[in-house]
Amino acid sequence: MNVNIRIQWFHTKITELGYPNAMRLAERFQISHRQAQRDVDHLAKVLGAPLIYSKEHKGYYYAEPYTLPVVFATDNDPLATVRDPAADDPRLYGAESGIFQMQLPYSATIELCSKLSALELNSYIVKKVKDRTYLCEFHHAEKFLTALLVADADVKLLEPEWLRERLLAAARRVLKNNEE
Repeated sequence: MNVNIRIQWFHTKITELGYPNAMRLAERFQISHRQAQRDVDHLAKVLGAPLIYSKEHKGYYYAEPYTLPVVFATDNDPLATVRDPAADDPRLYGAESGIFQMQLPYSATIELCSKLSALELNSYIVKKVKDRTYLCEFHHAEKFLTALLVADADVKLLEPEWLRERLLAAARRVLKNNEE
């Protein structure tokens, strides 16, 4: 899993006042606690985030408003450089460089018939909403839909509707292609 995706997730949780910590980051992305702590340190030391740990909430928050930097890359340079958007001259955003920002995750609500099903989709589940209903986050719709299709579980995709329609279309296509 890309460190940028993990940092972006961590940043989102902070901005939502979710007080994330390294243990939660490790559990969410199934990485070691040590790697999660390195990600948090990277956010603070390399990206300059004003992180403060709250003993009361057992997680981090920002001491002041903070925005993740923009990541710059060109088609010929696979190694991106990180820039502070506030410090850049607007003329740097020319056509000669490709610009992308860290993508916010999509979210979906699913219903599972058994607790064992939740274990199978654990890498996507961020929290239990109510009995048998879970909130999931993902960056690639196709990968998430594939996980739902191949899961050995009874899964009902409750929302968003656009993703539900995409899942139904994929299932219809598979069924049509396999009719005798």
